[in-house]
Amino acid sequence: MESAEAEQASLRGQAEIWQHMFAFVDSLALKCAIELRIPDIIHSHDAPISLSQIASCIDSSSKPHISHLQRIMRLLVRKKIFSAHYPSDGGEPQYGLTHSSRWLVNDSDYSLGPLFLVENHRYVVDSWHSLSHCVKEGGIAFEKAHGKAIWDVVKQDHHFNQMFKNGMACNSRILTREIIAGYKDGFDCLASLVDLGGGIGGMISEIVKSYPHIKGINFDLPHVIANATVYDGVSHIAGDMFNAIPKADAILLKWIMHNWGDEACVKILKNCREAIPEKTGKVVIVDMVLKPDGNELFGETGLAFDLVMMVNTEGGKERTELEWKGNIGERGLPSLQNHQNSSFTIHYRGLSSVMDGGSLSVNLNIMYKKIINVHG
Repeated sequence: MESAEAEQASLRGQAEIWQHMFAFVDSLALKCAIELRIPDIIHSHDAPISLSQIASCIDSSSKPHISHLQRIMRLLVRKKIFSAHYPSDGGEPQYGLTHSSRWLVNDSDYSLGPLFLVENHRYVVDSWHSLSHCVKEGGIAFEKAHGKAIWDVVKQDHHFNQMFKNGMACNSRILTREIIAGYKDGFDCLASLVDLGGGIGGMISEIVKSYPHIKGINFDLPHVIANATVYDGVSHIAGDMFNAIPKADAILLKWIMHNWGDEACVKILKNCREAIPEKTGKVVIVDMVLKPDGNELFGETGLAFDLVMMVNTEGGKERTELEWKGNIGERGLPSLQNHQNSSFTIHYRGLSSVMDGGSLSVNLNIMYKKIINVHG
């Protein structure tokens, strides 16, 4: 006969499997709340409000179904996405925002709502059903599911294209704020800076606004630059980072390297090396540093992101500190490995990290500094 302790352990194991089985319900219920703009509705009232008040503000051609709404909110309250206050007089429960749902308010400059919708879009979710086939046969799950690469879908589907841009932009705004605040010593000494894969120029424009002495260069593919916004102090240049990169004192790569395999990353870094001054230039990488055995707040999210890259891209992945230093840093900047002043510093905080590979890169001394704080 099993001991009581073993029986309880088995029961907990069963409960965990049930939770994993229905984990998709949490994500899709929250997606529903974002699509209905419930965080924005509550935020606009500056105080907790009732279900009937929420329902009255939902943009719909017909009357929202209160019973459905109540059951969705009940789950999300249990998950601590929203709070529920129960009046002593027995009146309607009042629903409020929590520290979590404040990150989903679209009226905020720092919302993760648009990115949440991208990651839970049917294009992305459907791809995961092909993951086991990729383990058996190789290939990219997204392409197996849709017959084309994610970048082709982004180009061809106007609605998803706009959603994708909004998702990337919201993440960029969060990172930009923290990079500007935390990496000021790195920007002070620069006269020019290239934002590699900078999209329509949002990040580089904010950096230049805060550091007006910097000449900003936004570099991306021609079809992206065609829609770039005009900003003071920023020039837009179209091209391909695998061919050549505009010359500057420093190159900034924000969430670029994780889209590519090691060989492609080495090629990108070598081109960066050609674009910066030999003795004073910098390559600044903003990306994740996985710590699989740690207990960091964003540790599991980093591992999930690694699988996201595997499912959606060819060779894309998140990397450990060792992979950044060895596979990428040393091979990407080989001529600098033995320089007496070389360094490859990694600044940790939150979901992303800043890796500062100075032009004298890759002796790989590690410096830990809290710099990125994406969770506010």
